Amino acid sequence: MTIEQVATLATFGVIWAVLAVGHNLADHVLGQTDRQAAGKAAPSATDVASGTNPRQGWGACLAHVARYHLVMAALVALAWSALPLELSWPGLVAGLTVSVSTHAFFDRRWPVRWILEHSGSANFAQLKTAGMNGMYLADQALHQTALLVSALLITLV
Repeated sequence: MTIEQVATLATFGVIWAVLAVGHNLADHVLGQTDRQAAGKAAPSATDVASGTNPRQGWGACLAHVARYHLVMAALVALAWSALPLELSWPGLVAGLTVSVSTHAFFDRRWPVRWILEHSGSANFAQLKTAGMNGMYLADQALHQTALLVSALLITLV
């Protein structure tokens, strides 16, 4: 194995770790307000019936995604400034573009429900007992998968 290959593997490991930690911090602590969390999937049938403007859901979702990615960018910048990472601006743009677009898409919730319902897991989508929430767990798994793709792009582009 060459030194360049080792550097690529180390960079990928650092970026994957930063994105995983950043995701938890941004999605659960610093990256969304209660209002954004409650409104980002609107409109549901009850939202429309109550007179909620469908654009409010997208507004809440995109505000969360922007705030989330500010946290992510700050953590990547911190790692990049502290460690000798071989990163490129095109790689960062490509990786963060995947993260932004997939995060906004999955946080609308209907795509997660659709995936579960069409992959034989409709009951899991309804799970909300014993401290478990199927939609939340599926949402987090999909975000982590998208972040893996983002880490690969950030490292390799």
